[in-house]
Amino acid sequence: MKEKNLESLRQRLTEIDRQLLRLAAERHKLAGDIGALKRAAGQPTRDYEREREVIELARAEADNLGLSTDLAESLMRRLIRSSLVHQEQARVSATDHGLGRRALVIGGAGMMGRWFVDFLATQGFDVEVADPAGPVPGHAHVADWRNCDLTHDLIIIATPLGITAALLYELAKIKPTGLIMDIASLKTPIRDGLKAVVNAGCRVVSLHPMFGPDTELLSGRHVIFIDLGAPAAVTEARALFEPTMVETAEMDLDEHDRLIAFVLGLSHALNIAFFNALVESGESVPRLAEISSTTFDAQLDVSSRVSRESPEVYYEIQALNEHGRDALDALEVSLRRLRQIIDEKDQSAFARVMERGREYLRNKRSA
Repeated sequence: MKEKNLESLRQRLTEIDRQLLRLAAERHKLAGDIGALKRAAGQPTRDYEREREVIELARAEADNLGLSTDLAESLMRRLIRSSLVHQEQARVSATDHGLGRRALVIGGAGMMGRWFVDFLATQGFDVEVADPAGPVPGHAHVADWRNCDLTHDLIIIATPLGITAALLYELAKIKPTGLIMDIASLKTPIRDGLKAVVNAGCRVVSLHPMFGPDTELLSGRHVIFIDLGAPAAVTEARALFEPTMVETAEMDLDEHDRLIAFVLGLSHALNIAFFNALVESGESVPRLAEISSTTFDAQLDVSSRVSRESPEVYYEIQALNEHGRDALDALEVSLRRLRQIIDEKDQSAFARVMERGREYLRNKRSA
C-alpha cells in the first residue's frame, strides 16, 4: 500500500512538473510577443520598473501560499532573464545594420573572436574568418588575413596582445578603408600600433568588451570605447551594439589601463592567490566543502571559474599593463596591514578597516 501511494505521489509530481514547463513555455512565448510589440513601437527591451513589480508580486503570492519568497524571486528572475535573452537576440536579428556589408574577424576561431563572428552574422553581416586555427562553421575562412582583399566594411582584431601590436603596424601600411576595431583587454601595450593606424588615416576605434565569450545577455554588461581621435568611428562602432541592452563607457587609453588594473588585474590576482593558498595548504577541496560557509562557497565558485580561464590572457593582464603594479602594490600593502592588525590583536583597528570598507562599498550599491 505504501509503495502504491509513493508511486501515485511521484506520478502526480511528474505531472505538476510538466505543467510548470508548459506554463514556462507559454510565458516565454508571451514575453516574445511583448518584445515584438516593443520593437515595433521603438521601445526599449528592458523595463526595470515592470521587472520589480513582477518580482514583488511573486514574493507576495509566495508568502500567501506558504512558499519561500526567496524561491519565488529566484524563479522569476530566471524566467525574466530567459525572456530578455530571447528578446535581445530577436532585436539584434531584426536589425538590418549589417545587410550588404562585409566583416572580417582576424582571430575569429578564438573564443571572443567567435562571439563577434556570431554577433555580426546575426545582424546580417557577411562574415569572413581569418585564423590559422581553422574555420568557423558556416563562414568563409582563410588561414592568413594577408590573403584577404581587405575591402571589408569592418575589420575586427581578436588576436592575442603580442600579435595585435604587430598586426596594427601591417594594417597601417595597407590602409584598409573599412572601420578597424581591436578588442584587446589592455591598450597601452598596443598604443604605438594604434597610433600608426591612426596616422595612416584609417578609421579606427579601440574596444573592450567587459564580458566573456559565454555571455548571452548583454544587459548589465559593459563595453568600453576608446576614442583615438575619430569620433565618427566611435559612433559607427556604437551602432553595432544599439540593438542590445549593453551599457557603454568612453575613456582615453591611459585611463582604461589604469582602471583595468583594478577591475581585472586586482580581482584576478585575488582569486589566483586564493586558490593557490588552498593548493599550498594541502587541504583537499572536498574536505573543505564538507564544512564550507556561504562566503567560502561564493569565493570558491569565482576562483574555480578564474582557474579555467586562459593562462596566457590572464598573464598578459597582470604583466603587460604598465599600471598593473599599482593594484598589486595596493593589495600587498592591504595584506600587510591586515596581518599587522591581527598580530597586534588590535580589534578597534580591525573594526575601522571593516567600517571603511562598508562606507566605500555603499557607493557601489548607490550606483
